[in-house]
Amino acid sequence: MPARTGVSSFLASGLGVALFSSAVFGLSGSFAKSLLETGWSPGAAVTARLTGAALVLAVPAALALRGRWHQLRDNWLTVVLFGVIGVAACQLFYFNAVARLSVGVALLLEYLAPVMIVLWLWVASRRRPRPLTVGGTLLSLAGLVLVLDLTGAVRIDLVGVLWGVAAAVCLAIYFFITAKENDTLPPIVLASGGLLTGAAVMWLAAASGLLPMAASTADTRLGPWVTPWWVSLGGLVLLATVLAYVSGIVAARALGSKVASFISLTEVLFAVLWAWLLLGELPGPVQLLGGVLIVGGVLLVRLDELRTAAAVPAPLDHANDVEPVPWAGRAGSQKAD
Repeated sequence: MPARTGVSSFLASGLGVALFSSAVFGLSGSFAKSLLETGWSPGAAVTARLTGAALVLAVPAALALRGRWHQLRDNWLTVVLFGVIGVAACQLFYFNAVARLSVGVALLLEYLAPVMIVLWLWVASRRRPRPLTVGGTLLSLAGLVLVLDLTGAVRIDLVGVLWGVAAAVCLAIYFFITAKENDTLPPIVLASGGLLTGAAVMWLAAASGLLPMAASTADTRLGPWVTPWWVSLGGLVLLATVLAYVSGIVAARALGSKVASFISLTEVLFAVLWAWLLLGELPGPVQLLGGVLIVGGVLLVRLDELRTAAAVPAPLDHANDVEPVPWAGRAGSQKAD
């Protein structure tokens, strides 16, 4: 009984839910790559993922609105930007990177977004960041050099690296767009609306011939199992998108966006673990060390941000009566890979 009580308390605290959210989000790269290896194009995989998840979340999103459709009209720009940049472009670029790189390396490149934000704010404001932030940024950049392993035996596809960096840029832009929490639009509505918008953009791009679309019904391989194609696609839609979003929302409400975003950094570790178990992929020792440095650098930046927020209360936005929130991770901001 005490053990069961301990587990229940852990889950009730939100920590267990946040870790679960990171774990299922980390599955997206492995499920996607299993499809890409059978002939699916990145565009087709992203479109199927967004379309399926949007359809599944449509009903709970409509229930969450409770007839208050004006909330969507009042926040249409946020939903559109979320869908185009944070969902469609970011996922497409990430899947393109996964098609050419290992899942772990692609995700590590995407998680350079916080470092990009620091560098941009430094240039834009012409004010040098605090020492802890500078140290975290330099640590992450050193980690990037090791992840690319330019002088090692592991060959890195330059095009894949560029796709990964493009995904990081989209993620950084997304964080700027959604830096301020919005209490007028339920999170699940934002997620559903963003997924629906992203899916519409992908279908339009495919119809215009701008986006190559190729799918296959060949069996996929996940670890020691050979499974029908719909198993990987179903896992990508239901586990790595729908369940990941719902659990992320629950975690963010239980812990707050700042703590939830901190914990969401474990997604990198889960993604590497899943890729090892399901795809047999494991970055080399130098790349693993680089990954540790990147995650460590991001943690330092996050720690500096949290310390500053605790020492100096952020001013309230009296128009919406909410407190501005700096860049948050997936669980806190409902961003999708």
